[in-house]
Amino acid sequence: MKVIIVALAFVAVAAAAAVDYVQPQVIRSESDQSPDGSYSYSFESDDGTKRQETAEVNQALDEEGKPQNVLFVRGFYSYIDNEGNVQEIRYVADDQGFHPEGPSIPKPVSRR
Repeated sequence: MKVIIVALAFVAVAAAAAVDYVQPQVIRSESDQSPDGSYSYSFESDDGTKRQETAEVNQALDEEGKPQNVLFVRGFYSYIDNEGNVQEIRYVADDQGFHPEGPSIPKPVSRR
């Protein structure tokens, strides 16, 4: 009896794993890079995925107080989740780190 249950479990897993996947096609793609390191980039695929990003070179002080060039990046990406809702995440990345914002990003717990 145990052998039959285990065999049926394997059959169920194999049947569930047989999902056809179609690679999304890129329907729009643009990029531009400047000699100073700044750039812009965007793309969109036929499954609703989108991404857009721009970066510019700025000056920031390092730990020793010396100026250095850093990229200031901002952009967004969006996709359609399993429930069919569009999820959009906007972000900034700079010398202070990566800062995403969006409804699916957990909010930090506030301290009292």
